[in-house]
Amino acid sequence: MGKNISAPIVEAMKKYSSDGVLAFHTPGHKQGRGAHEFLRELLTLEGLRQEVSLMEELDDLHAPQSCIKEAQRLAAKLWHADETIFFVNGTTSAIQAMILGTLKAGDLVFIPRNAHRSVISGLILSGAVPIFLPIEFDAELKVPLNVSVATIERAIKKYPQARAILLVSPNYYGVAADLEKISVLAHEARMILLIDEAHGAHLQFCEELPRSAMDSGADLAAQSTHKLLGALTQCSMLMFRKKFAERVKFAASLLQTTSPNQILLASLDIARLQMELEGREKVSRAVELAKSLRAEIKLIDGLRTFDAAENFALDATKVTVNVENLGLSGYEAEKILREELKVQCELSDAANLLFLITYADDEQTISGLVDALKKLSFYRRKISPKPFLIPNSSFIIASLSPRETFYTPVEVVALKKAVGRICAEEITFYPPGIPLLMPGEKISAEVVEAIKKSVGKVFGAADKTLLTIKVVAK
Repeated sequence: MGKNISAPIVEAMKKYSSDGVLAFHTPGHKQGRGAHEFLRELLTLEGLRQEVSLMEELDDLHAPQSCIKEAQRLAAKLWHADETIFFVNGTTSAIQAMILGTLKAGDLVFIPRNAHRSVISGLILSGAVPIFLPIEFDAELKVPLNVSVATIERAIKKYPQARAILLVSPNYYGVAADLEKISVLAHEARMILLIDEAHGAHLQFCEELPRSAMDSGADLAAQSTHKLLGALTQCSMLMFRKKFAERVKFAASLLQTTSPNQILLASLDIARLQMELEGREKVSRAVELAKSLRAEIKLIDGLRTFDAAENFALDATKVTVNVENLGLSGYEAEKILREELKVQCELSDAANLLFLITYADDEQTISGLVDALKKLSFYRRKISPKPFLIPNSSFIIASLSPRETFYTPVEVVALKKAVGRICAEEITFYPPGIPLLMPGEKISAEVVEAIKKSVGKVFGAADKTLLTIKVVAK
């Protein structure tokens, strides 16, 4: 049977725009007739003619019956889910819907300490209580890895009453947890397995990459279709099993805009079509280009690449380059690349640069990146790498749920006087990028000492000097 070559949303939009309808409805630019020339340049006249929504022929994202329903069905089939919901509010909303649609107030849920802020906001909405899981890391290259199977086993044994496990896999650096083994453990313990798969929409299309969340047995997985595939920015999908459909769809409707942009929805439809027709060829090509890039980087004096992690799978299309042996921080190297060499990385931290290789790359773009990285050696300095704190390996259950913390008055106290108080903000150092404190956690003397000894860029804290800290008011 041949591959499906339809794009239902796109076809409905084209039909409506070419039907000669005299428009007396939103948007105000009236199919481009009133659009400013700058907007016409951005979207083209044809794009503006199709930038309409809420017409019967274009379906309703909140209660799809025609083209959106069919487009979501095709996506679910391609990504091996029972059902899929399109999101135009970003994966943040998809993750929030995943949590709100499966958990309720008081439910215990395991989450990694480096979970995205959308997970915390999802816990605020649902009222669920997090149990923070330690993650492994590569101490030499200062790269955060993931949650190990052994950690999950210990966590389930200690907190068998937990309702769900939520993991980030693969993480920003491409490191994936062993979801197949973890899925078995979760379901044997009658727990739901939720996956923030924002960086993994492409995994389905190459056997050399880690297995996708749905193929590994996850119950729900949120993907950023725009990050490594061809949808427009803020376009995402939520994949799930049928038994969760009713509540998850209701949660998604609560969180999504009631005026979804039709062009964004169409880009999801087109991204699915592109992957169905050419996904395996394009993603496999990206993997081969990433391999050649790593090989080239290993020949550049002063640079190291992260390409293996014991007990974890690695998405080869995420290329992490450690620059410490050049005497540079990742932040400094990013600035040099952008301002002097006209190359922009995806991410920099205190020790590394992260480059994303996608189906859009070719030999020419890889060659340009290699040339720029070679020139980084001209900026070499004689500075020793800075030490970083090894994160706590214990399980920590929040004293207050993120929802309770959100609604409770806070006050600012001196860090040295914060022992025993409940933290009301996130405290994270880069490296290693793993929060030392999360909202709702009780502050221990050990953590205060760790904060005092830590070096690196501070994220989350209102007071970047960390002389003071936000805590829940007494």
